Amino acid sequence: MLWPVVKALLGHYRRYPLQIILVLLGLTLGVSLLVGVTSINHHARESYADGEKLFSNPLPYRIRPKHVSNKVPQGLYIQLRRDGFNECVPFDQLYLTSANGDNLVLVGIDPVAMIQIDQGVSLKQLENLDLMKPPYPIVVSEGLADRLNWQDGDFITLNDQSQLGPIVIDKNKNFTGTRMIADISLLRMLNRSSGMDIIACSEMPKEKLARLKNSLPNGLSLSRSSRTELESLTNAFHMNLSALGMLSFVVGLFIFYQAISLSFVQRQPLVGMLRQTGVSGWQLTKALALELIGMILISWFCGNILGLMLANQLIPAVSTSLGELYDANVGLDIGWSYHSSFYSLAMCILGVVTACIWPLVRLLRSQPNRLTSRLSLVRFAGTEFSFQALLACAFCVAAVAIYQVPQTQSSGFILMALMLMSVALFTPFIIWKLFTSFTYSMRWVKLRWFFADAAASMSYRGVATMALMLAMAGNIGVETMVGSFRDTTDKWLTQRLAADIYIYPTNNSAARLSSWLQKQPEVAGVWWRWEKEEATKQGVLQVVSTGASDAELDALTVKLGIPNYWHHLHHSKGVMISESMSLKLGIRPGDFINLSAKLGQRWQVVGVYYDYGNPYNQVLLSHRNWLNSFAGKGSVALGIELKPDVNPTGLKHRLDSVFRLTSDRVFDNSDIHNQAMKVFDRTFAIADTLGNITLLIAVCGIFFATLAGEVSRQRHISLLRCFGISGKELVIISGLQLFAFCLIAILIALPLGLALASIVVDVVIKQSFGWTLELRFVPVEYLKTVLWVMGSLMLAGALPVLRSIKNTPMKSLRDAL
Repeated sequence: MLWPVVKALLGHYRRYPLQIILVLLGLTLGVSLLVGVTSINHHARESYADGEKLFSNPLPYRIRPKHVSNKVPQGLYIQLRRDGFNECVPFDQLYLTSANGDNLVLVGIDPVAMIQIDQGVSLKQLENLDLMKPPYPIVVSEGLADRLNWQDGDFITLNDQSQLGPIVIDKNKNFTGTRMIADISLLRMLNRSSGMDIIACSEMPKEKLARLKNSLPNGLSLSRSSRTELESLTNAFHMNLSALGMLSFVVGLFIFYQAISLSFVQRQPLVGMLRQTGVSGWQLTKALALELIGMILISWFCGNILGLMLANQLIPAVSTSLGELYDANVGLDIGWSYHSSFYSLAMCILGVVTACIWPLVRLLRSQPNRLTSRLSLVRFAGTEFSFQALLACAFCVAAVAIYQVPQTQSSGFILMALMLMSVALFTPFIIWKLFTSFTYSMRWVKLRWFFADAAASMSYRGVATMALMLAMAGNIGVETMVGSFRDTTDKWLTQRLAADIYIYPTNNSAARLSSWLQKQPEVAGVWWRWEKEEATKQGVLQVVSTGASDAELDALTVKLGIPNYWHHLHHSKGVMISESMSLKLGIRPGDFINLSAKLGQRWQVVGVYYDYGNPYNQVLLSHRNWLNSFAGKGSVALGIELKPDVNPTGLKHRLDSVFRLTSDRVFDNSDIHNQAMKVFDRTFAIADTLGNITLLIAVCGIFFATLAGEVSRQRHISLLRCFGISGKELVIISGLQLFAFCLIAILIALPLGLALASIVVDVVIKQSFGWTLELRFVPVEYLKTVLWVMGSLMLAGALPVLRSIKNTPMKSLRDAL
């Protein structure tokens, strides 16, 4: 008896095939985004846990420069080897770009030193790679070779048309990711640099480790690297991806809920007839449950396939970004995983049950005679919207309560979720009340009917509007954050790298070098900057100095300050502190603080400046106060300000010939700025892509939802034509109704998206990184999103009417009945 009931219920989709497409579309696309993001996060975390098989014996200790622009001198490594520190090996990295625009990372190692510290099989295999012999082969992972279509023996053409290779593909899966391995001498030929990025050391006795730490010069530090530290650094990155994936799933779920609700409403007469012929409510429940199980399995299977395809498309950008930002190496091949699949299946079941429970209960508990008499459940939509509005109020109260308590990164995401859900649930109620009020207040009859008809269509348009509003709010929030990050990063780098050339001399040669530079015709000014680290009760304090010139003032990105803060900094016992230190210790401009024992007490904080990404507490002193406290001790840097329209090439050549400065001590700020912006664009392109896909899901969902809903109103449209309304008027009316829905959704989504971006800045970023940024509006991106969405919706409303008006009114009415 059950199978005939199932066939009768599924027969509905023969008449309305768009509905089954819509049901499967919303759920499939939502699952695909969830699987894609979950797979990326799971794969990345597995890479952190497994590490590089090439270095099977971990090298937990890292000797690296304190300043990111500096390098570890090669002479230090030679001295360490002479002193018996055979546990240490050098590593250098070089970022390259191929002729095809692919970003490559070449890692230089010393194979002999690696073999000395590790007798594992994987390291012995390095003896056969001939890395140290011309023509200096490059070892690449199988994943990178497959993605770029490389074969053994191929050569890589770089963007300057030079050749790199030959390529040797690692068939033993010793390492993965985007990095390529070569002998460190090859990097010296390519970059002509005498320094190296880090010196890594294996485990050693405590006494030997202490001796190593004490032998390091002031500009270098020894730290222990751990997987826990790496995961804490990348946690915010993965959490942002998870939030975008969950938003896409929720949008897809709203589309599914809209489609299945419309399907249940349109099957009211069929369900009523089945009940009157003796089919019990339990049999109907089982039949509908089988239908939903089939939809879940189909959507889950298709969503997993599409999700893995999406993950493999995004993983190269994720791997490159994590490598450049956090020095993490993530493989390029993502396969099927139990974790992502079962998680998506559980979320799919939970989402379908949540979405279907109320429409199903409402359908099964209605009296059969009411269903067969075409008493539409649409008329109860206003009651449902009122209930949703009450639930939205409860979510608002919860959000306000959470905002009042001490904030954390998790509370920020919970706050955003509550805001999204409350506004989404409140949106249909607002539209319903607004259109209903216009129905009674407008004087023009056609206009009153326009809003009355729009209010009646809320039964299937309301949820679709919620999904659209959520997707638009999320997309606007992502666009605002990406635009704000990019604008802030660009301006901050422009200010902080205000000098044209930066030189890092030794302390003994700094004065002579400064005097020589001031005599050069290309130089407009020379800035001194001292830097030193001091131990305090609150941790390591980074102390830096600044001069009193206007150019150095312009190079400082000030957030807050007392009046005439620059004068007080240079003519009193005043300091400026970084924003992260201000937020961490609760210090404001005007407060008095105690610094280290060397610096003394009662320093007045005259201002707070932005210093993104700096993990230390940092204070800024005037040169006079610096010399009084440290008498020229610490690390020194010189900033060269060039005269307008001057080519620095000649000055660099004279610097090299007179002072023999290596390339790792001279930096052109344009190179630093361009490299930083490239990393930024590559990293945030991932979030931008996911945001656009989420909006695409919503637009496709509401397009098909509207198309399916308008097709179900063919009888209504045919009757209007029989009453004398022209086809042109019907097309305009359908398009304008959807325009009204979209306009209200946009008016709600714009402030909601900006509010979400504000919460990300004030709560999530502040708690995750200890700094904030200024929000920047990107109206051009907003306008593109709005025009795209509006065009899609108006087309969806006009298509069914255009198809209907091709026939005569009576024929359209017969077809609709």
